[in-house]
Amino acid sequence: MIDLSVDINGLRLANPVMPASGTFAEGLAEVIDFNRLGAFVTKTFTLHPRSSNPLPRVCELDSARLNAIGIPSKGVEDFIAHMLPFYQQYAPPLIASISAPTAQEFTTPARLSEVPDIAAIEANISCPNIEEDGRAFAIEPVATARVIKALRQATSLPLWAKLTPNTSDVAAVAQAVEHEGGDAVVVGNTLLGMSIDIHSRRPRLGNIMGGLSGPAIKPIMLRMVYQCHKHISIPIIGCGGIADAEDAIAYMLAGASALQVGTATFIQPQTMITLLDSLHQYCQQQGIRHIGELTGALDDAPVADLR
Repeated sequence: MIDLSVDINGLRLANPVMPASGTFAEGLAEVIDFNRLGAFVTKTFTLHPRSSNPLPRVCELDSARLNAIGIPSKGVEDFIAHMLPFYQQYAPPLIASISAPTAQEFTTPARLSEVPDIAAIEANISCPNIEEDGRAFAIEPVATARVIKALRQATSLPLWAKLTPNTSDVAAVAQAVEHEGGDAVVVGNTLLGMSIDIHSRRPRLGNIMGGLSGPAIKPIMLRMVYQCHKHISIPIIGCGGIADAEDAIAYMLAGASALQVGTATFIQPQTMITLLDSLHQYCQQQGIRHIGELTGALDDAPVADLR
């Protein structure tokens, strides 16, 4: 028997595979068996209703996608009244992704999320569209600590922080999350990018800049997972360019305990289920009885030391 279950600082998941926030919706229930997932992660919602960024919001690039959706939201109360009942019919734990423009404003949706069947909060402190010129709380440790401290005082739910790659020291930001009582970090969100139409001489996104996702960013996110694993003891959820079991296993070897799949689902909606089956097969082939054996198992000793 292969045990695919993982423990995210006290929250048990049947397996490590879950969707990334903003890449998953109820309509996928027509395509995949939701009960096979390790967890659900909601699209990020805010305290008050929030509109989208101007069109166009998405453009396709080689091995990547650039988007500036802008976290459209109907507000936390609408989510609890209309969306939560849909997820309550399924077994996987529900992770509520929340965001806000200030540290203090994070606390109200966090408190309102303390309802039955919400298992944890993912604080989206990383989205590059949230503040002017793409700034986000998770760019530096002090701002990160301020948000996590406020959230930790506001809720007793497990607290995950979604980090940004748009920082000079992701490990220091992760340490700030751990120091202020965060239960896990998600590494991470999209890279801030831009694309220009040379014929119109205009940006290809209405917001000018947006978040880069997909296979092109995997080496960067993999490096950041590895760096965080060296500096924190709380679990890491790896995210960024995961499309198959090989990607997933690489993230786990680098230090991830669980995985989020995003852009790949837009291309192939059954990606998460296929990945899960392939992980099981890999464990069988490698004689791995518990998938947690992979976390942090990278052999990173210098070649000279292996002689």
